Order: sequence, then structure tokens, then C-alpha cells
Amino acid sequence: MEGALRIVVFSVIFLSSQVNCQEAILHISNLNTEREYCLVHNHSWTPLSQTLDAAEQYALVNLTYTVLCNASGVSPNVVKDKAVVVMRGDCDFSQKALIAQSLGAKALLIASNVSLITPSANDSEYAKVHIPLALMRYRDFLEAQKVFNEDMQVKLYAPPFSKIDASIAVMLLISIVTIALGGYWSGACESERLNSRFAGGGGGGDNKPDSGELFLYSPLKVVFFVALMCGMLVLMYFFYSVLVYIIIAIFCLASASALYSCLDAVMDLIGCGTVSFSVRNYTFSVRSIILAAVCISIAVVWGVYRNEDRWIWILQDLLGIAFCLNFMKTISLSNFKICVILLSLLLVYDVFFVFITPFFTKNGVSIMVQVALGPDASAEKTQGNMVEVPAEPQTPSEKLPVVMRVPRFSAWAQNLCGMQFSILGYGDIIVPGLLVAYCSRFDVWINSRRKVYFLSCCAAYLLGMIVTFAVMLLSGMGQPALLYLVPFTLITSAVLAGCRGEMRQFWTGTSYEVLDSSRKPLLPERRTDSSVEGDTC
Repeated sequence: MEGALRIVVFSVIFLSSQVNCQEAILHISNLNTEREYCLVHNHSWTPLSQTLDAAEQYALVNLTYTVLCNASGVSPNVVKDKAVVVMRGDCDFSQKALIAQSLGAKALLIASNVSLITPSANDSEYAKVHIPLALMRYRDFLEAQKVFNEDMQVKLYAPPFSKIDASIAVMLLISIVTIALGGYWSGACESERLNSRFAGGGGGGDNKPDSGELFLYSPLKVVFFVALMCGMLVLMYFFYSVLVYIIIAIFCLASASALYSCLDAVMDLIGCGTVSFSVRNYTFSVRSIILAAVCISIAVVWGVYRNEDRWIWILQDLLGIAFCLNFMKTISLSNFKICVILLSLLLVYDVFFVFITPFFTKNGVSIMVQVALGPDASAEKTQGNMVEVPAEPQTPSEKLPVVMRVPRFSAWAQNLCGMQFSILGYGDIIVPGLLVAYCSRFDVWINSRRKVYFLSCCAAYLLGMIVTFAVMLLSGMGQPALLYLVPFTLITSAVLAGCRGEMRQFWTGTSYEVLDSSRKPLLPERRTDSSVEGDTC
């Protein structure tokens, strides 16, 4: 059952994206108080100062009784050399700006009761407007009036939007640490299994894998597995509003179970003992009960507060890391041939659903992005040229828990309008992670104390992630990370096996059904452990 839950969640966890926005900051102050509010502007039309100190300060005039589609009823003496705020509607943004400019205003704010969109105009109108123009929420203006009354001094500025953010480094650290820990855990479990079976004499039923684990050793099963993922993704696209809640519930169960497995392994590693007691012939472990209560509580808290952006991402990342680690430890690929088939099919799957499906969808957004980001995915196709900010608080749209999320540390302006995140799909960790885990187990089979396959595959994954982020930053749009991670890891592993003369063993691997009872390492013929360690490419 637990393996089935993992497969269902795993079938919808591929994407990585970021959104570039055009938000700015409205700084309002008087002699005693300062406040900042969200603005939306068009930096190619009305560039603003990049810092608060460099921005010019203006007295703000309240003209929200008019939409300023004409100059009637507005005295130039009232608005001259000041910033004005008017209501949205009835005419174009450029017309309002030209009228405010003709009256001598130095800046124009347009208060809106509907979603704020990046202001635009005909190309011929851009050159005529020489004053800053931006949209703000009308509710923000009403709040500012309560705080400042009519005595408001304003500055408009837009901190530079940096594509290179510290959140990328954090995301890179999360991914490589998860890959390394998952691979190491898989290898340690394999070593423990082989040692225990060798000590017990091997043979018989001991050749079978541990219960609860899933081994992929048939190409047909791999093809079926990928086909199942494709079907799940398409179903999620057409029935998102219903299935999203099922996936959230499954994720809570699977991630709580995974977190329990991870914490229990840590307890065993540090030698933490436990006390057991019996009730009606049933034995219970105090440590297990406490760990289960903690893991279930964390999953429940995440489920209840999953749409709280400010802090819930920490729990989602924690549960996601545990999910990926447990998946890598319990889902085993039996040989490199299976690794090549699975990773290649998932590479095609990833590229197709990211790059090809936008040509078939009504809104031009890929099925992958639409499923991963939910109803908010339509903003992806703007690629940073437009932004939309709700004018009123809205019920957050449900999103699938299939990504690591880290807030953009440099996006202070954007955080006033809504937090921005760097994200990485669980699939971009798990899929290459299955190959890393296989390399770690192969190191155990050949008695490689230096863990050459494991470390080389981890290094290849790190390079692949760096290339992925570099391409994303240069292109300004999300990338299917498997497009880079799969070739890096597969080619590196294959070249290493070829250079060490172990491609035959690496390709065929082993399985618990065919491994002989002596449990001898899979060393090439007439080779010793020392000779393996001494070989280099």
C-alpha cells in the first residue's frame, strides 16, 4: 500500500519554474510614520528609481473622486509638482497620464478595485508620457488614508529584480544533499542486507527482497510505470479541481510515513534505545509511538496551513526531502539497463509535456506547468512581460505538493504584492536519485571503499543542476531539469564503468533472484578489491 501511494504521488511531480514580475514599492510617510505598499508598473514605459534614497518625494493629492479622463474639475494649482492618485476606468492609462502631465503633476497613481495588471499603451503613446505611472490597490489607499489622513509624502521606487538569487543556492544545496543522503542510505541498506545474509549462510528464502520494497527489473514494468505517469498527468489536467485534494491527502500519508522512516533511521544511527510495553499480546515501542505522533502532527499541520506562504514552505520542504529520501531507499533499479530505459523515457516524458503540449492547450501553457502550478499557471506564458496582482484578498488556489519551495530573498518589492518562490520538482531529485542509489549499491557489490560510482554520479548531478539553473537564468523561463540531469548522470556513470572495465557487471547488475548464495562481490574475473580501487580512467 505504501509503495502504491509513493507511485501515485511520484506520477505528478515534475517541474521547475520561476516568474519574473514588474512590481514596485510605494513609500508613504509623514513626520511620524512610514508605510510601504505594492505597486505594479511597466519598467520599459515609466522607469522608476532603483532605491528609496534616489527616489524623488512628492506630496500626494487625492483625486479618487475622478477617473481623470479629462481635465474638467481639476485645478492645475492643486496638482502642480505633486503626485496624484485617481481611480481606474473609462479611458486608457496613457490618456490619464497625459492629462495629469498637462496639469503639471509629477507622478500618477491609479487606484484599482480589480486586479492590477502591468500598464501598457500603444507604441506611439509611450514617448509622450514623461511622468511615472503605476497602479495600486484601492484598499491600500484607503488604509493609508486612515494612517496618514491627507498628509502623505510619497516616493515610488523599483528595486532591481535580480535573476540570481540566494534561493537558487539554497535549492541547489537541498537537491544535492538529498541526492547524496538518499544514495548513501540505499547503499548502507544494501550492505547491511548482504552482510546479514552472508552471516546467515544465504540461500532459500533469504534471497528475497525485504517486504515493503519495490524492485524494478523488467523493461516492460518500466514502460508500464511511465505510461501510468502519463495517464495520471493527463487526468490531473482535466480533473484538477477534484484530484488535487486526493493527491494532497495521499501526500500527507506518504510523507508522514517517509518522515517516520527517516527519523527512525537517524535514531538507530545515533544509538537511541527504546522502551517497549505490551497490551493484550501486542508489543508497542515508546520511541515508535513518539516518532509516529511527531510525523503525523507535522503532516497534519502542513495539510491545514498548506496555503500559508510565509512559513509553510519549510514544512513542505521537510516533508518533501523525507519523501525523496525514502523513495530512493525503497525503490530499487536492478541494473544499469533499467536505469537507462527509465531515465530516457522520463526525459522524453518531461520534454514532451513541457515543450510540446503548449501547442495543444487552449491557454498556451504546458500540461506539466498547468498541473504543477494549478490555476495560477497561466501567468507562466507571459515570461515576465506582464504581471497580475489581485486587488482584494483571495482564497489561495490549491497547488499540488510536488515541489521544493524557497522564497526569493531579494524580492522584497515582490513580497509586498505576494511572495515569490524558487521551485524545484521532486521528480528532478527522485529520477536521477534512483540512478545515484543504484551506483551506491553497485559500489557495495564490488566492495569499492572509495564509492567511486556513487561520488561520480553525485558530482554529475551537481553539474547538471548548475547547467539547469544557468540555462533557466539566461532564458528567463523554467526548464525541464531532466533534459540536463539525465544525460549528465547517465553518461558519467557509463564512461566511468567503461574506463574501469566493469561495464558488463554495471549493465547487468544483480537481483535477489539470481545472486548466488555465497554473496561474493560482483568483481570482474581474476580481479581483487585492491585492483579495483587502483584503476583509474
